[in-house]
Amino acid sequence: MTGKSFFIDTTNCTACRGCQVSCKQWNRNPGTKTIQRGSYQNPEDLSFATFKLVRFSELEVNGQLRWYFFADQCRHCVEPPCMYTAQSLGYKSIIRDEKTGAVLYDPKVKVKAADFKQIKESCPWDIPRRDEKTEGMAKCTMCIDRIKEGLLPACVKTCPTGAMNFGDRAKILDMAQKRLKEVKAISPKSQLLNAETHRTIFLVADDPQKYHKFALVEDPNGITRLAAIKKLIQPFVNLSHFTG
Repeated sequence: MTGKSFFIDTTNCTACRGCQVSCKQWNRNPGTKTIQRGSYQNPEDLSFATFKLVRFSELEVNGQLRWYFFADQCRHCVEPPCMYTAQSLGYKSIIRDEKTGAVLYDPKVKVKAADFKQIKESCPWDIPRRDEKTEGMAKCTMCIDRIKEGLLPACVKTCPTGAMNFGDRAKILDMAQKRLKEVKAISPKSQLLNAETHRTIFLVADDPQKYHKFALVEDPNGITRLAAIKKLIQPFVNLSHFTG
């Protein structure tokens, strides 16, 4: 499989949020007004203007306080259910770049609230976001404009610890497997999350649910199959509105 991939090594993440800030800056997205909610995580969630979010999870493990950091973003699925669902609803605003594999949204295309609900629900990682004013959708773009100029994505370029990595998929998968072997020797629960089905590959050293409730999907292929089937049958459903 060709194209590009991210490798996010959570064991090297210090939650400096450099990736989060650089994503905002490069995409010229405005800051988000927030309030103190008893967490260092800021803002509270992804949004139309926040494509990258370092999630903070504070847990007590074996009587000790422990932080789990998770630099959340679009997984750029090899077979994206959001795209299939959008197509089944008649929208062409989600495409997959053939060269990189990036899943791209056109934020200028208006999407009805009810249709967006279906598109978002088809994503098991809870990524798509919609602006209520413009009615457009947005998320991580893989910095496709930078990649085409031979540059790294802004988040990867900014990361000071090596937690964020990006490159040709084969090389990234090899890097991820080698790093997993190193980390697993220290933390036996370590694993790569959905590496075969995503272009954003996370390495975690503990139970994925401790990092983020949408960190791991058990059967992403099954979800994609359902979305693809929906795309196939939708024209017949629409036709029945006129013939039934």
